[in-house]
Amino acid sequence: MRVVFLGPPGAGKGTQARILHERFGLEQISTGDLLRRNCVEQTELGRQAEGYMARGELVPDGLVIAMIERELRRLPTGFVMDGFPRNVVQAEALDALLARRGWPLDAAILFTADRPTLIARLASRWTNPRNGRTYNVLTNPPKVAGIDDDDAGELVQRDDDRAETVATRLDVYDAQTRPLIEYYRKTGKLVDVNALASVEAVAERIAAAIGTTHVPGARW
Repeated sequence: MRVVFLGPPGAGKGTQARILHERFGLEQISTGDLLRRNCVEQTELGRQAEGYMARGELVPDGLVIAMIERELRRLPTGFVMDGFPRNVVQAEALDALLARRGWPLDAAILFTADRPTLIARLASRWTNPRNGRTYNVLTNPPKVAGIDDDDAGELVQRDDDRAETVATRLDVYDAQTRPLIEYYRKTGKLVDVNALASVEAVAERIAAAIGTTHVPGARW
């Protein structure tokens, strides 16, 4: 099973990607985590990306696509993409990469939510800086405020989740990522999901859409 997640920041894509990983074993590929890992490991691609990230610039499509291609080579089977593709150029590149492996894309899940709610969600998000796991004090809070459930370390609020930067992030999404909706709609693989429903309801909708509701041995 191969799935991509589309939708604005704060729509809950990371949470649902983890659920698909835990429930069905799909490999979660987050471009943010991928970039950070390549930088930490000082791969050739990571060293090239570092300069752009240090200057606050978008990493060029070519570098991101190369990282995705390297990641796909190590995967035996299914995945869920969180944060890629971000534009039509990246979507076309992903289609080409999958075609070379004989792996058709099964679905593009579109998370929809209104702007005021997204702003409130993002401003309420806290992150484990050690592994990238996120929590939201409104929809998915940690068991202890400010502390990660797994490693008991301190959570932080990233600069790009602060209220003053959220509106800009949504503007960037509208300009760069929304054309992907039409791209995937034309393929017949686009599935709309109401991101404002409960975490469980969204997960059920996604599972039904990709035909995995009754996978033997699935965990919930």
